Amino acid sequence: MNISLTIAGILSVSLLGTLLHFTYRWSGRNPLIAPVNESVWEHMKLLFFPMLLFGLWSLKGETDACRISAFHAGLLMGTLLIPVLYYSYTSALGHSILAVDITIFYICVIAAFLIYRGLSGSCLLEKYSHVTSMAVFLLLICFLLFTYFPPGFSIFKDPEG
Repeated sequence: MNISLTIAGILSVSLLGTLLHFTYRWSGRNPLIAPVNESVWEHMKLLFFPMLLFGLWSLKGETDACRISAFHAGLLMGTLLIPVLYYSYTSALGHSILAVDITIFYICVIAAFLIYRGLSGSCLLEKYSHVTSMAVFLLLICFLLFTYFPPGFSIFKDPEG
């Protein structure tokens, strides 16, 4: 993955993710890909869906398992880094800070693309391409399912209500 595509990805996913935050209200409350509340789980969608869309565009027709598995690793790690960073800092401080929450999103987008870029040429995950594909698919299903039927864990709870 070249530097131009990396920068384009970071910028486009950051912009789309930011806009996605407001899409639920703008779409007449369509819950499928936009966050439906302020829970950490719902905010993971802000990275996942725009980056998945970017990957579908940038990897269109791609058959190289190295690049595909690298993309999946970046997508998964960036998405999962959101709750890790959020709960790490809120556990230390005892509360959340909106500016830090927003910064975490952008840090995770950058991390996702750096992981993707770093692994693209190495083929470290090539033999695991089916596993990474299934993990992305499973996370996609979880986003769709848990939007309608959220489990009782704190990651799914809306702190505002």
